[in-house]
Amino acid sequence: MIRTPGDWQALRARLEWLRLLGVEELPFVAPERRPAQVSSEWAGTATGGPPARPVVQAGLFGGFEDVDGGGSARSGRRSRGGAPPVSPLATARAPEAPDAATALRLIREDLGDCTRCSLCRGRTNIVFGVGNPDARLMFVGEGPGADEDLKGEPFVGRAGQLLTKIIESMGMQRGEVYIANVVKCRPPENRTPLPDEIGTCAPFLFQQIRAIRPRVLVCLGTPAAQTVLGTRETITRLRGGFHDLEGIRVMPTFHPAYLLRNPAAKREVWDDMKKVIAELKAAG
Repeated sequence: MIRTPGDWQALRARLEWLRLLGVEELPFVAPERRPAQVSSEWAGTATGGPPARPVVQAGLFGGFEDVDGGGSARSGRRSRGGAPPVSPLATARAPEAPDAATALRLIREDLGDCTRCSLCRGRTNIVFGVGNPDARLMFVGEGPGADEDLKGEPFVGRAGQLLTKIIESMGMQRGEVYIANVVKCRPPENRTPLPDEIGTCAPFLFQQIRAIRPRVLVCLGTPAAQTVLGTRETITRLRGGFHDLEGIRVMPTFHPAYLLRNPAAKREVWDDMKKVIAELKAAG
């Protein structure tokens, strides 16, 4: 039920997401078959029945998590039956174009001088993405910081310099890969993007992924991994192994900004990158 301006903003973001995916109409669900609304309250209490587990939506892309009484979430288990959620990439449509470079240009033109969410009010530049349109390796971060906002290019600050060193340690140059973020405008004070902001901007990221079709996609940090994989699992549980995204090998790992604060975690990131190197070599 829509009760506040924030509800309207979230609804507009969701409708914009569906529009960009090419959804023209929504399926009708008969009232008697609609699932009961469950939030932080315990279902069944009002009728005297045993309390049910509270249910929360698992990320932006469907699915549900059961939350036990201790507050821990068990991701990947759906509270209702049915097929698993459709991959967000499967519903993304890249522009018809003769090559990836042209497709990316068309996506950027569609993005335009974006005012689709409130992040536009505080930005200096839109940070679309940079790198090789035919890259076999793509990195996705959370969102631009202050340096990126000023320059209009992702990962150019201290964290970006560390990412460049990681790429070079893998035997590659920064220009050989493609780098993008979940949101294209800097969140205030570098805060984590809100769900409605991600819901508004993520379709452009998935169009970029669809256009480039990298062999391996590295998600830097929890927000990037959750958005790309459509999960609520944290990076500590996701990293260390590959996940599949429509045939693209996805490796979640720690964000370079986290490594600046926790240098000991560099060893774990390097372990992840060695697996990426091996995957790229195996792919030829």
